[in-house]
Amino acid sequence: MTAEKVSVVTGAGSGIGRACALGLLADGWTVVLTGRREAPLQETARLAELAGADPDRAVPLTADISDEDSVDALFARISDRFGRLDLLFNNAADTMPYLPTEEVSAADWHRVMDSIATGTFLCSRAAFRLMKEQSPRGGRIINNGAPSAQVPRPDSIAFTAAKHAVAGLTRSLSLDGRRYDISAGQIDIGNVTPEDREQPAVRQADGSLRVEPTMDIRHVVDMVRAMAGLPVGVNVQSVTVMPSAMPYIGRG
Repeated sequence: MTAEKVSVVTGAGSGIGRACALGLLADGWTVVLTGRREAPLQETARLAELAGADPDRAVPLTADISDEDSVDALFARISDRFGRLDLLFNNAADTMPYLPTEEVSAADWHRVMDSIATGTFLCSRAAFRLMKEQSPRGGRIINNGAPSAQVPRPDSIAFTAAKHAVAGLTRSLSLDGRRYDISAGQIDIGNVTPEDREQPAVRQADGSLRVEPTMDIRHVVDMVRAMAGLPVGVNVQSVTVMPSAMPYIGRG
């Protein structure tokens, strides 16, 4: 891996996005750290430098991925600065409290769908435009799905619909990307151990509340790094990383 390998991580100011950005930096990638707020992105860059990464390879650039003009401006800056893009990790997402379907507002529905489904589309479209024209041609897109992309939780209709949309986007991107040497895959991530709080109890399909098993975030990072490190002619189409005892298989 060389410094000329350029990646974008959305939602890089916290959580999975931050951890995966730091992992990619450790592997020698140049990482454009993207999110709506500059301060968390700068903190990710600071943590990268403390971990020994070249500070010039951690590049904070703010953008609202749900806004077409903001996304286009972001990728124009990437094109002007680096001339290419090798990896996009579509990770950013807005969430909302678990609510019965009849209580979900249209505003919350649109906010969640825009941040996840529309954001994934807009960033992927911009990445396609760069990757198909650059030399050498091609690249990789990794979409952060969720177990909810396959099996819903109770009272999560907006998030579930958005993540199902991501699964469809991933498949379409994988198919449409073949002609341009662009690979697209999806990682569905189970419960990650929270950094600063206890794991909350969540509603189960039988109506009960349960504190579910969690896993260390490093297992997610290791999988994203492995996917990112493959040659573009090889793809992990879909993978689920989760605690073995987490309710998922048969959770309905």
